Amino acid sequence: MNTQTRPGITPPESCQTMQEVREGVDALDRELVALVAQRARYMEAAARIKPSRDVVRDEWRINDVISKVSAEAKSHGLAVEIAEPVWRELVERSIAYEFSVWDATREA
Repeated sequence: MNTQTRPGITPPESCQTMQEVREGVDALDRELVALVAQRARYMEAAARIKPSRDVVRDEWRINDVISKVSAEAKSHGLAVEIAEPVWRELVERSIAYEFSVWDATREA
């Protein structure tokens, strides 16, 4: 599968050295951190909007997210065996963060 070209980064299919592989992985990690930070801000918004603590965890929404991620993973050639557990952990950590934000905003 051909990947999006990033300036100064060798595409995976063209890598000849581990240095090139590591540079590509490091660049992607920086992008992923920025995206996870943005996702966390949405969790902060959810904590602000949700009227009660008992609606922070929403099993229907968890299943919906995992289903959408699995479909998206397949469309990008990413094994569901990689995507699903990664997103389940991300969702669980996001829920824990949302609880902490919900609690902190109500204590103030």
